Amino acid sequence: MHDDNQILVPPSFIAVHSDARGRLRERIDVVRQRYELCEDLACHLVEQAQTLYHVQAPSEAEILHRIHAGLSSPGAGTSPAEAVWVVQRLAELLQWRCPDLPGVQPEDGSAQG
Repeated sequence: MHDDNQILVPPSFIAVHSDARGRLRERIDVVRQRYELCEDLACHLVEQAQTLYHVQAPSEAEILHRIHAGLSSPGAGTSPAEAVWVVQRLAELLQWRCPDLPGVQPEDGSAQG
């Protein structure tokens, strides 16, 4: 069966939905839908993060920690691994350094690739 979808899911997001051997735990169409949702969420949060930074003046790291806490809370609609990916992608979009997030090993790559 040929997959003619034009959306390319980056390896960093594929890893979120892969097991230790690199095999997807979900069907590719589900992973693609989750990627679209998480990418849209990260893009949407850019303006909110910038506003928080300029209005409340906490540190960039504190803002990212707060957003991660919200995305990690029950009922947020993202898995813990997706919450981390969204915050890493958000930091990348903002050109901010992503802080170490709870329960996650620091990555040497960006969320995009």
